[in-house]
Order: sequence, then C-alpha cells, then structure tokens
Amino acid sequence: MIDIKKINNLDKSEFLSIFGNVFEKSKWISEKVFDKKPFKNLESFVSEIIGIYENSDNKTILEILNLHPELAVEKKLTANSEVEQSKANLKQCTPGEFDEFKKLNIEYKKKFNFPFIIAVKGKNKNEILNYFRERINNSLNEEFLEAKNQVKKIAKFRLEEIIKKTN
Repeated sequence: MIDIKKINNLDKSEFLSIFGNVFEKSKWISEKVFDKKPFKNLESFVSEIIGIYENSDNKTILEILNLHPELAVEKKLTANSEVEQSKANLKQCTPGEFDEFKKLNIEYKKKFNFPFIIAVKGKNKNEILNYFRERINNSLNEEFLEAKNQVKKIAKFRLEEIIKKTN
C-alpha cells in the first residue's frame, strides 16, 4: 500500500509513471497535481486529482472523453484499459456480441461525438451491453454528464488499485 509520505516524496518521473494514466491518456492532470504537493493525507490527494478533472471546462472534458477507447472493438488499449476490459470479458465476445458492440459504438459516436464510456469494474459484458443499449437513447446533455461521471468513477477505481498495490 502506498501512503501519503511516499506520494509526497516521489520525484516527478516516478509520480507520473504511477499516476499518469489515472485519467485515460491525460497525464497533464497528474502533472498539475504533482505541482500541488505536499498533501496532508490520501483523501486530500484523491480530492485534488479528481477536482482538477471536475473543474475542467466542457471542451477539455470532451477531449478527455475522446481519449477513451471504444468498448470491445478497440485494438490499441492502454495497460489500464486492457486489464479493465479483459476482467469484464469484453475480449471474449461472441461474433453476435462483437457485431452489436461495433454497431453501437458507431451509432453512439455519431450521435454524441465521443465514445461510450462506462466504468466496467464489477460488470460483465452483458450488463455493459445493456447499459449501452439504454444510454444510446439519452439526450446529448444527459449523456455528456453521464460519461463525465463514468470517467470520474474509472479514475477513482484506478486510484484505489494504485494505492492498494503500490509499495
């Protein structure tokens, strides 16, 4: 488990190698957080990194959303996304499931101009597919807010894993 003392003592390179992908391909968030060290405790650290994301303008949020992979069909994934999608069995889709994910990804991206995003931890491919079918019917505003919230959930899950595993 990593504690706040260790986080506060990390140099920038170490810090970014550990926390740089908490938000998918958005290392700049971790760079901003690094500059705010030292932190009083783990809660203040987590609050700071989440706060930078939450306080970003909608244009920046849209850029972050578009850095996320399409579910089940994306070939080039970050290590984090690879593990998350594998645990949800998104790499073991039947041909029919794969075709539906592919079709929904295309329709969703066309409608909302960003990929479908869901925190897959604790969900299986059938649950994810059902959420996909439901959420594609949302309005742009509803879905933007939902996708933004899902990115925050993903980041919190990733932070929990890092804090739990890092020595």
